[in-house]
Amino acid sequence: MKTIVSIDIEKMVRENIKRLTPYRSAREEVNDEDAILLDANENPFPVGYNRYPDPFQRNLKSCISKLKDIAVENIFLGNGSDEIIDLLIRAFCNPGKDSILINTPTYGMYEVCAKINDIMVIKVDLDDEFQIDLEKLFAKANNTKILFICSPNNPTGNLINQGIVLEILKNYKGIVLIDEAYIDFANSESFTNYLSAYQNLVVLQTFSKALGMAGIRMGMAFADSKIISILNKIKYPYNISQLNQKAALHTLEDSNYKAAVETIKQQRKWLFDQLIQLSIVLKIWPSHANFLLVRFQNPTEVFEFLKNEGIIVRDRSFEPNCEGSLRITIGKPLDNLLLISCLKQYERIKFN
Repeated sequence: MKTIVSIDIEKMVRENIKRLTPYRSAREEVNDEDAILLDANENPFPVGYNRYPDPFQRNLKSCISKLKDIAVENIFLGNGSDEIIDLLIRAFCNPGKDSILINTPTYGMYEVCAKINDIMVIKVDLDDEFQIDLEKLFAKANNTKILFICSPNNPTGNLINQGIVLEILKNYKGIVLIDEAYIDFANSESFTNYLSAYQNLVVLQTFSKALGMAGIRMGMAFADSKIISILNKIKYPYNISQLNQKAALHTLEDSNYKAAVETIKQQRKWLFDQLIQLSIVLKIWPSHANFLLVRFQNPTEVFEFLKNEGIIVRDRSFEPNCEGSLRITIGKPLDNLLLISCLKQYERIKFN
């Protein structure tokens, strides 16, 4: 795809990051598995994990490259997507001076990472359909360094209109981060298809959702090679453990995760159909993720009732336009059945 937006990425980077001499491991240059390793002060006696892991996760990135059809130099792996969010803010935003822009309601860690780094957070509320209002966004976007878009959005579950996102990519002067943690549950193309067209685009995906590996804490970033180089420059030397690299490789090579994704999609529809029949349910937003945002009568009572029954959901009532709403993750079929049974029980107690 022809480049539509070309930006001077180096100019956008913080001055101290430009001047930074990164920590270098001798292992970065080693590809010989039979090499005698006397460089890193490790215990030389093998116990399975006595050696430091590959600092650039080359085997894993090669596997991801084939799976996603994205060049290795355009891939960065983080200790969860949260690490990548934090690194991008640290690379491009000067503490006490710069700002980011988020569209609320959205994933809370964008704001948390910004505040940890003493970066101002500019908020623009999504409209009643949880879509971006371009006029409002660009009215506040001036001088912000990074714009965060979650699509499918968390906690609302909807896809952000592709045309709106492309308009932002064409006109925003900073980094546009599109968080696609839930993209596998949506019938929509990934914005990774636009990486060659927009140098300011960063796309996040994760092992935590569709791939079923939340426990290994691994996120993926896809971006222009210059942005990837900056992230590699400032990351911790061995940020992904050998255990986690092996687990991720095993999942990508052997796991039939797509069957689980299809089951979750089917259960999402089943749960929607069951919930909408309950008198305590006021509204359910259509979802392209692995959860539903549901507005209840007496949401606090419902939340506490479910908790007492051993079912944990997420209260999102305090988010803009989410008043009275609980976010319910799609569980296994039996989990979903028990949820509906408990809600019916609450309904009988409340109204009989």
